[in-house]
Amino acid sequence: MTGESLTVEYKREYFDEIKKTIIAFANTDGGELLIGVDDDGTVLGVDDPDDVMLKVTNSARDTIKPDVTMFMRVETRVIQGKKVVAASVQRGTACPYYLSAKGVRPEGVYVRQGASTVPATESAILKMILETSGDSFEDARSLIQTLTFHSVQKTFAEEKVAFGETQKRTLGLIGEDGAYTNLGLLLSDQCQHTIKLAVFQGSTKNTLFKDRAEFSGSLFDQLDDAYVTIDRYNATCAEFKGLKRIDTRDYPPEAVREALLNAVVHRDYSYSGSTLISIYDDRIEFLSLGGLAKGIAKSDVMMGVSVPRNKKLANVFYRLHLIEAFGTGMLKIKESYDGRPLQDFIEISDNAFKITLPNVNAQRQNSETERLQTRPFQPLEQQIMDYIKTRDSATRAEVQKALGLSQSAAGRKLKELVVSGMLMRNGEGRSTAYSMEKES
Repeated sequence: MTGESLTVEYKREYFDEIKKTIIAFANTDGGELLIGVDDDGTVLGVDDPDDVMLKVTNSARDTIKPDVTMFMRVETRVIQGKKVVAASVQRGTACPYYLSAKGVRPEGVYVRQGASTVPATESAILKMILETSGDSFEDARSLIQTLTFHSVQKTFAEEKVAFGETQKRTLGLIGEDGAYTNLGLLLSDQCQHTIKLAVFQGSTKNTLFKDRAEFSGSLFDQLDDAYVTIDRYNATCAEFKGLKRIDTRDYPPEAVREALLNAVVHRDYSYSGSTLISIYDDRIEFLSLGGLAKGIAKSDVMMGVSVPRNKKLANVFYRLHLIEAFGTGMLKIKESYDGRPLQDFIEISDNAFKITLPNVNAQRQNSETERLQTRPFQPLEQQIMDYIKTRDSATRAEVQKALGLSQSAAGRKLKELVVSGMLMRNGEGRSTAYSMEKES
């Protein structure tokens, strides 16, 4: 007999490591394993071929995933008058095949290299996954198979939606081969993608950080943590119209919710980078990896056209009533600003999608500043300026008493003069004073 090769392997007798050779053949170009033949090709035979065939078949069925037995044929052959067990293995269609106890990792995936069976490299494993999974990231087999779903179970329970093995398969967390998919990984407690949030002091990234955080775990945990943090920085501005008090958040909560969900549900998870949220004094930016789905333009998105990149992930969020099925997210953001300026809040490149939400109260304050700076100077304001000039600085109470004003009128006029840049406000509380130049 000829010697061992890429597609031929000899074993003197059956032993447990034979399963690695079966995996290697299925992951490479197929091959034949002959049990009862020495390494040099000498035929030794086996005493009980039926028992050996049963062991080979059981081992392949019980320890290898996905199911490789449909690509195997195990039989007894008589070679040189002796009985030999031959296990013929074809290249499988669901590579990589792996030891179920080890998972889709180099220590669980094997390939043929010359006449040897060796662990596959991580790059070789990824290549096999891409070749057999097509273009869908969420359908591909997860490299991590030891997954838990505590967060998902809690979320489903809160919505009174069942979540068991049947639902995992129906929703696509478990593939047809019985292995966890990348969708399962995204929703699991072991999700490797994160959301990074940074709060800047000012309106550019060149300014100081006020806060930063990174949220990990299941996508559900990341969403909750990110929303709570954003809400902490979503200040409320109060104004009075007559006796009625009107509270306005810096950012409409509905707009924040939709922008956050869009960044998580529709990003391209084949990229390893994090989803980024940047909070400035005048805006929030949500930056997610991956441009628009193929065939969709920005104008289509603004009209409400919905072609989700991650269809099964979107379906999970739809079942939990977190998103709607008809692409209403961008329309809801526009509506939440209720006629206030919201132009070009979406930026798209080939590999990124950014939503920018303007700070409503900052816009209003800027408009008020511009109005005060351009309107005619009023006589009462000139009187206040003249009074302060004679004293270097003055408190609100002093201005009120000197000019015979009410407390509210004095406070309002001083605030307007500060906003317009005519006066400087110094100090805090009762010690607050107003001057023509800021005190050292």
